[in-house]
Amino acid sequence: MGSAEEDYNFVFKVVLIGESGVGKTNLLSRFTRNEFNHDSRTTIGVEFSTRTILVGDAMVKAQIWDTAGLERYRAITSAYYRGAVGALVVFDITKHQTYDVVDRWLKELYDHAEPSIVVMLVGNKTDLAQAREVPMEEAKMFADNNGLLFVETSALDSTNVEEAFETILKEIFHKVQKQKQRSSQSNTVSLASENPASTASVQAERRPCCVAL
Repeated sequence: MGSAEEDYNFVFKVVLIGESGVGKTNLLSRFTRNEFNHDSRTTIGVEFSTRTILVGDAMVKAQIWDTAGLERYRAITSAYYRGAVGALVVFDITKHQTYDVVDRWLKELYDHAEPSIVVMLVGNKTDLAQAREVPMEEAKMFADNNGLLFVETSALDSTNVEEAFETILKEIFHKVQKQKQRSSQSNTVSLASENPASTASVQAERRPCCVAL
């Protein structure tokens, strides 16, 4: 019998995007390894880690990609949006400039990803609430107006990190289930219009492999 990390029904690729220094790498390490590195260096290019969790009655393997936020690496990372079924757009609640460019990150995301991708806006570093520059109400209203999920987190003290990733994975899972129900009802599947999350999940069910880039 394999371990929980080896046994899974679905593979979902989720990308972390946002400006450099907002805490994307520590959100990734906190969720996948329960670690926080005070001296984490700027990510160059792309890194990814995985974690398998139970969603409903299915084991979901989350493949979380950490894309570099520095401008000079953006040309490299654009290809890594391909195949993503979820995205966390991260900003630092203590630096309004990182929130001001969320629109630009969303445009880049939608330029390279499928329109059906599930997107969550994440305000990170709530442990530094005394230095807050972005009101939670403002960010939540922006998320609501743009059809995004929203949560505030702290990778340092783990606040809402599990909830953020679990929420987006559950939302992706529900989309997959709805797509499968529609497909079974119509008895036809159009690959051209199929939800990419559904494609990824079907591949994962047939054979234990990662989502193709």
